[in-house]
Amino acid sequence: MTNYKDVNPLSDFNWEEFENGKTVGGDKNELTKAYDDTLNKIQEHQVVEGVVTAIDKKEVVVNIGYKSDGIIPASEFRYNPDLKVGDKVEVYVENQEDKGGQLILSHKKARLQKSWENINKALEDDAVIQGYIKSRTKGGMIVDVFGIEAFLPGSQIDVHPIRDYDMFVGKTMEFKVVKINQEFRNVVVSHKALIEAELEAQRKEIISHLEKGQILEGVVKNITSYGVFVDLGGVDGLIHITDLSWGRINDPHEIVELDQKINVVILDFDEEKKRIALGLKQLTPHPWDALDPNLKVGDHVKGKVVVMADYGAFVEIQPGVEGLIHVSEMSWSQHLRSAQEFLKAGDEVEAVILTLDRDERKMSLGIKQLREDPWETIETKYPIGSKHTAKVRNFTNFGIFVELEEGVDGLIHISDLSWTKKVKHPSEFTHVGADIDVVVLEIDKENRRLSLGHKQLETNPWDTYETIYTPGSVHIGKITEVMDKGAVITLNEGGEGFATPKHLVKEDGTQAQLGEELPFVVIEFVKDTKRIILSHSRTYETPKEEQPRRQRNSNKKHAEQPAQVNNVAAGTSLGDLDVLADLKKKMEEGK
Repeated sequence: MTNYKDVNPLSDFNWEEFENGKTVGGDKNELTKAYDDTLNKIQEHQVVEGVVTAIDKKEVVVNIGYKSDGIIPASEFRYNPDLKVGDKVEVYVENQEDKGGQLILSHKKARLQKSWENINKALEDDAVIQGYIKSRTKGGMIVDVFGIEAFLPGSQIDVHPIRDYDMFVGKTMEFKVVKINQEFRNVVVSHKALIEAELEAQRKEIISHLEKGQILEGVVKNITSYGVFVDLGGVDGLIHITDLSWGRINDPHEIVELDQKINVVILDFDEEKKRIALGLKQLTPHPWDALDPNLKVGDHVKGKVVVMADYGAFVEIQPGVEGLIHVSEMSWSQHLRSAQEFLKAGDEVEAVILTLDRDERKMSLGIKQLREDPWETIETKYPIGSKHTAKVRNFTNFGIFVELEEGVDGLIHISDLSWTKKVKHPSEFTHVGADIDVVVLEIDKENRRLSLGHKQLETNPWDTYETIYTPGSVHIGKITEVMDKGAVITLNEGGEGFATPKHLVKEDGTQAQLGEELPFVVIEFVKDTKRIILSHSRTYETPKEEQPRRQRNSNKKHAEQPAQVNNVAAGTSLGDLDVLADLKKKMEEGK
């Protein structure tokens, strides 16, 4: 306890001023100024540094050296779970004094303002900054940089194509700011830019030491439909699909896989365009050099059809060694077809070597040679007069081409289709793909041609018609076709005849119509030309009409004789033109 007995009043204390309410110890304004000088000078809307004086679940108290402390929501410090009393933090002064006299501070706004200053400076200085990859998003990643969410495009993560974006989530990496949109407050960062800067120097160094024919080790970086990109340690090269294997391949995945280490040879490079052409197949001997030296023309080989074309098929007999089977070597038939009718890609075939050029690395093959040429024994298998069944292949105006077997074709002329029916076009008689019975008429072995007939399968009915359709005989027929020059009549006994319009006049004077069945008289029968001339009008006309016709013809002959005499006489009397001239002159003088 203080001993007040020893306390003495100040000797110079002015009690009178104290009693009158005057300031003791100096002027009041001076004292206020002295107090204010002990406090920091702050302005609103600026970032200052403060010290954490107290922390609870809801609030953090920060002293910035002002007359009062500021209170900040604890949520603004959620990013920093290790915050403790005494830590220095940056705060944004929103208001020096609210209505309650309280200082209003914000740590979040201080961080944001400071972050934008740092980001802008990083872009200006091309500086390297650190960021935390928070999550994935469409097309890339979200990165926390100075408390601001920036966008990292997928193409800017690495120089290599990224197949698994999730592996980067939660990682802290170095970035460069590549773009800032001040209006929308958007930031784009890149990690690739850091790598490219390093690789560019490496790339120049690598390219400067490249030589054609040099063998390097690389890693498969990307596989496309046209080739494979290989990372040679800072510089990429392309192996075109044709340089992956001596054999034909449809997909580069058949040869290599991603991230595979492979040896490649430099085929060509362009230092300016930074293009490097690589080869893989060139590291192995050419298959033609390894081809069996004993292989010769006439030998049989087996292989797989790798490519089809209209003109033929390419067969691979071993990787990188192919032979062409031309469509003409697929069948003995003279009729060339599409190669797809005989073979398809993937077929395993046996063939005969027709030509072999090791220098040009070319080989021609044939498969028809595996079968006997049917024309070698054509006379035995298809003798003249033999009957067979053929397949209709196609039509022409003059006949039908048929196939007796693979490689054996023949022609049925239109005149050999029917004894009685006049066929205007073969399509009236049959159709493509139909079977037709034929007889071998002629064999042209040299030109590989067969002349065939169809009507010869039946007896010639005209031998019988000759005895039936005698001139003057009457037969029943039906009008089956009408034209300007007359009509075709199908006779009941078989065969067809023809009648002119005047012979189609009925007894009542009307013209016979299509479909009518009437009696007809045979006027003329010609077996060689297979012609039967008919008349319906003769069936009701009397025979006496023939006599006057003969009479008239007889009179005509008599009348012709005087005319001939007169002509002769006229020729004689007029032969001498001088005599006639003199006679005319005398007659004129006598007048």
